[in-house]
Order: sequence, then C-alpha cells, then structure tokens
Amino acid sequence: MILMLAAAAAPKLLPLPGLGPHVGNNDSIPWTIVFTLTLLTLLPAIVLSMTPMVRLLVVFHFLRQALGTQTAPSNQVLMGLGLMMTWFLMQPVLVQVQQQAVVPFREGKISGWEAIERGAEPPKHYMLRYAREKDLALFASADMVSRPAKPDDLPLRVVVPAYMLSELKSGFEIGAVLFLPFMLVDMVVASITTAIGMYQLPPVVISTPLKILLFVMADGWHLLAGSLLKSF
Repeated sequence: MILMLAAAAAPKLLPLPGLGPHVGNNDSIPWTIVFTLTLLTLLPAIVLSMTPMVRLLVVFHFLRQALGTQTAPSNQVLMGLGLMMTWFLMQPVLVQVQQQAVVPFREGKISGWEAIERGAEPPKHYMLRYAREKDLALFASADMVSRPAKPDDLPLRVVVPAYMLSELKSGFEIGAVLFLPFMLVDMVVASITTAIGMYQLPPVVISTPLKILLFVMADGWHLLAGSLLKSF
C-alpha cells in the first residue's frame, strides 16, 4: 500500500503547478520528498504489523527450533519466503488500494491525504477479518474509544495492535501443533539411547537427522506452505 502511494507521488515532484490539487494547500517539493521518504522508512514496520508476516515468521522459527537445525534455513531465507507469501496473500488488498486510492490520486481527483485515507481502508478491513473481538475490545477500552456501532468504525491505532496480538496467538498455536511430532521423535530417541546405555552420546545427535529425514520424506515445506495459505 505504502509503495503504491509513494510511487504515485513520485511523478508529481517535477511539475510544480501540478502539486496543488494532489497534496494540499502548502505544497512544495521538499515537503513531498519528506512525506515520501517517511513512508518508505516506515514500510518495514507496516509490513510486519499489517500483513500476515508475523504469523508466517513465528511458524517458520518454531519449525526451525523443532527440527533442531538452529541456523538452517537462515533468517534471510525465512524472511524472503515470508515476504513472497505475504505478497501473494496481500495481492487482493493491494489491488483494492490501487483502484480506490492510487488511480484517483494519479488522475488528480483526490488529494494526498484523501488518498491515504482511502488506501488505509482495504488493509483495515483485512485486519478486522482476523483480529479477535477480545483483542479489539482490549485496545478500544485502553484507548477510551467509545463503543462503535460496527468494527469498521474503530481507528487504526486500535485495529493494528489487536491484529498483531491475534496473529501472534495464531502463529503460536500452529507452531505448538507443529512442534509435537518432532518432540515425539526426540522422546523416542532419548528413551532408546538411555535404554541401551548410550549415555555419552547426546540424543539430539541421532534425532536431528531423523527429524530432517522425516520432514523431507513427508514433503514438509509443501504441506506447511499449503496449511499456512489455507489458514487465511
């Protein structure tokens, strides 16, 4: 969403007469540049707080811990996979932002602030779909927001943290279920090695290759990606 708005604002930097209808009454090239750079600076935080990225990364790190591989796959690989899956999942939302905010802004039909307000609506509806009611009520009461007639009336400062809490809970639930079969392998291997008197050989040395082999034979990455996509 932010990249689309920034890209839409960039072509307007050169023609000074064309800035007036788009940004506001006190238009100038420096303020437009500051506005665009600010949006780009906040982009990583927005991706982590308003997209499925949180749930995906939590599940991926649970998987890595369950496999016992420590640093494989690396953080960069998991982040890249999470970003691509997030882009795939958020594509319908980005299309709505493009149609409701970016296109009218480029055509000069709305101002910059109105484009931001319109562009925030599709992500807000997306987050409300997955935010739990109790999390929304928690932040609404803490913010002393009057009880709205419908969830769409809640401000973003309430919806975003509630959505993040809900995504963290969902990620931990999936990660816990994912952890159980690998923990079972660890317990079986530890019992066998203890029973035959292999006290000097750590059970993890034997269980780690077995868990990786089990995960590969079951085509685990395909199953995990499919389950995560179906959870949205």
